[in-house]
Amino acid sequence: MTTSLADHLRALPDEPLAALLQLRPDLVVPVPADVSALALRAQSRVSVARALDGLDQFTLQILDAARLTRDPEGTTSTDQILAMATAGPHPPAPTTVRAAVDRLRARFLLYGPEHALCVAGGIDEVSPYPAGLGRPAAELDPRAAALCADPAKLRRTLLSAPPSARAVLDRLAAGPPVGTVAPGALEAPATGAEDVLPPDLVNGGAPTGSPIRWLVEHRLLVRMSGGRNGTVELPREVGLVLRRDAGPLGPLRTSPPVVSGPAREVKSVDSAGAGQTMEVVRHIEAMLEALTAEPAPVLRSGGVGVRDLRRLARGLGLDEPTTALLFEVAYAAGLTGEMELTGAATTRYGGDLQILPTGGYEVWRAVSLAQRWDQLARAWMSMPRQAGLIGQRDDRDRPISVLSAEAERAGAPATRRAVLAVLADQPPGTAPTPDEVLELLDWRTPRRARGREAAHREVLAEAATLGVTGLGALTSYGRLLLAELTEADERGDDPLGLRSDAESGDASTTVRALDALLPAPVDHVLVQADLTVVVPGPPDPALAAELDVVAEHESAGGASVHRVTTASIRRALDAGYTADDLHALFRRRSRTPVPQGLTYLVDDAARKHGGLRVGSAGAYVRSDDEALLSEVQADRRLEPLAFRRLAPTVLVTPYQVNRMLTALRDAGYAPVPEDASGAMVLARPKTRRAPARTAIGRAVDPLATPKLPMPRLLGVVEQIRRGEAAARAARRAPAVVRGGPAAAGPTPVSGHGDALAVLQQAVRDKALVWVGYVDAHGATASRLVRPVSIGAGYLRAEDDRTEMLHTFALHRITAAVLEE
Repeated sequence: MTTSLADHLRALPDEPLAALLQLRPDLVVPVPADVSALALRAQSRVSVARALDGLDQFTLQILDAARLTRDPEGTTSTDQILAMATAGPHPPAPTTVRAAVDRLRARFLLYGPEHALCVAGGIDEVSPYPAGLGRPAAELDPRAAALCADPAKLRRTLLSAPPSARAVLDRLAAGPPVGTVAPGALEAPATGAEDVLPPDLVNGGAPTGSPIRWLVEHRLLVRMSGGRNGTVELPREVGLVLRRDAGPLGPLRTSPPVVSGPAREVKSVDSAGAGQTMEVVRHIEAMLEALTAEPAPVLRSGGVGVRDLRRLARGLGLDEPTTALLFEVAYAAGLTGEMELTGAATTRYGGDLQILPTGGYEVWRAVSLAQRWDQLARAWMSMPRQAGLIGQRDDRDRPISVLSAEAERAGAPATRRAVLAVLADQPPGTAPTPDEVLELLDWRTPRRARGREAAHREVLAEAATLGVTGLGALTSYGRLLLAELTEADERGDDPLGLRSDAESGDASTTVRALDALLPAPVDHVLVQADLTVVVPGPPDPALAAELDVVAEHESAGGASVHRVTTASIRRALDAGYTADDLHALFRRRSRTPVPQGLTYLVDDAARKHGGLRVGSAGAYVRSDDEALLSEVQADRRLEPLAFRRLAPTVLVTPYQVNRMLTALRDAGYAPVPEDASGAMVLARPKTRRAPARTAIGRAVDPLATPKLPMPRLLGVVEQIRRGEAAARAARRAPAVVRGGPAAAGPTPVSGHGDALAVLQQAVRDKALVWVGYVDAHGATASRLVRPVSIGAGYLRAEDDRTEMLHTFALHRITAAVLEE
């Protein structure tokens, strides 16, 4: 089989051979040494499985037809395949069948002329039951073969089967044809033992006994193993008789299932998706701010604990699965990272790492809303993790936590793209139901989709949460994002994923499309009499940074609401603002007159601000207002600080300045730190950041190989051709050069001298010569070369085939024979 396939591959021109490598890129990783190695790899189990994984349901059924119509010599024909495919009640068009055969031949899963097609080796090993049918009865049991050889007797036996036995037959006939026998099923009394069997109410009241034993005794099933627990198999001939109504291959569907989901307006879909993108960006920003205030410790086993996840979920007003998804996406986008704690482990979990925002978070906040979402969406598409597993139990019955290794799934990026590709193939605005998406995936790639239904449903839910879809349909900008990522993969000229749209300085088409849907950023606010600040749209980065300092966030939406409080004004004064700066800020940003109450609030807070001065003693407090110091000293809330009065205007405490500042501010005072010279120290508090991390780049599917462009594939074909020529040349080499019993030990001096004489003659005549030598690993090898020179203990010769110059140590040369 391998030799036959190798002969077919050798006969191919370069372009068809390169087309095969393009359809099955795993064949060139690594590049085969010659055509024989390529044929062997093309029929290996792993390569065949990868080729079958990319085929649709109809093409796989046509391949099953080719396997079922093979003659004893192992060949079939296109006419035989067409006859079996069209034997059902709803036969497909012959052109459709031939197109499927052409697809199989292009991948060399079928090869040879149309009248003598061969099935590639390895297919029977990967899929042992073609079309869900069992092996022929002759391979299973001689008595079952005798029954199947008499069609009339076989039909009579089937018609006499009890209803319960017929149900078992119908289930096995649908495939797969094997089943596990329940304990004691074959030992139960068979049909006819009415005196020891109770009535069978399920099958009409008559006692029928064990249906499995009845089928085995009547040779309709063949027992494959002994013992109480065994396996039974349905012979192929019996399965074909049971399929007489549906056809030998079962129901054939030549095209994908029709989607009957509602068609929505594209504008409504994009509006719903764009609104969700704003919510996602807002929630992630709020989550990162919460991590800035209280970083999440890393468990010793890896990941973030359930307690911290619940804390973040409560703060965001979201459920835990959604919060876990946003946490994973932010980490994949490089917005969060680990930071090692200084000193010993101090967290309540005993770890020494914390999760907090990275320096890239500041850069992310400064770009537009569409660019922020684009970074998050690309990270979600590429991250090799399945967020839906978080909260479930692993193999050791332990909960899977956020960022833990148990949630890693290398095939997650490919799963997301497969689901979104199904949505992208529908007309814009079409919203298929999850069940319809699963049906489409089952038809497009049944081998990949099988057993992954839960993961596919999770992708649909995550896409809706992140705003990639809206109202169940793929958004226009989501369609552009998928197209950009797919084009980057198919282009194949950036295997390391180093290029990006940012290098050109232009926004991607996805960002531009989303920008057109989102409301324009605003740089103004509406200050109302109750001291609320309304932002009529998404604030630009500068305004958002100012509002974070001077106001408290109250509600979000298309118009967010903030409130100015005494604490927020005090926070702004602590950050370095003066009263005049705050008045100017509100006048510049507000489109409405600044309320008088806000002016009074700023002036009153500024007048009280700095009434207390704090420095280091452990720490001290000083003030020109002796009554104020007396009030502080008598305040019961500050008793833990153990204030002691050194002078009428000075209090000291044994605790550090930062602790005393926090306690005084919590008690409602407005202290200001000062330096050694007595000058006030006003600055924004430093925010801790984890080391910068790069976002996850292009998705890497470990089961896929990079698609190479045609010029590179033609170069690979040329390399394989050269290897084939070298293999043929090596087979033509004389036996004394290839190495044999005489070459196994040390070369005699006389033989070595004869070899040198031959080489010197070849140098003078510029003739081709076969050189046998021992390489650095001690293995014997041979090469056909044209000697150029001999000197200093080395032979220099040129290989005419590769046009390369080789150097051989003379003491390693075992033989030399002139080419005839």
